[in-house]
Amino acid sequence: MPGIITETPRDLGFLLSEGSRTLSRETVVIASGAGKLNAGTVLGKITASGKYIPSPAAQVAGKEGAETAVAVLGYEVDATSADVQTVVIANDAEVKRPMLVFDASVNDATKQTAKLTQLRAVNIKAR
Repeated sequence: MPGIITETPRDLGFLLSEGSRTLSRETVVIASGAGKLNAGTVLGKITASGKYIPSPAAQVAGKEGAETAVAVLGYEVDATSADVQTVVIANDAEVKRPMLVFDASVNDATKQTAKLTQLRAVNIKAR
């Protein structure tokens, strides 16, 4: 009997539309220790290092700035033990709300709405 296969979100599968060419995309670094992240993960930028992590609901010591959602991860990555360079959707895009992945601390509708509002500030609209 074959084993059960769990499929992770497809790379860029959350994307409805984006600015022409590469207008909406940026290359960034996901901070070591962030773990295995799926495409569609809502990210924040650590002010001190300029690296990205899943955007937490509240400020975390040593990771100030990341509590504000500013991008959506385009491709699945594993940043468990090393920094990873990857592509994110950083502006001028529409995304599929049900396909977004939030940090574990963003655990209710109010916190998720706050993250979507933060993304809207950088012209990423969830539908």
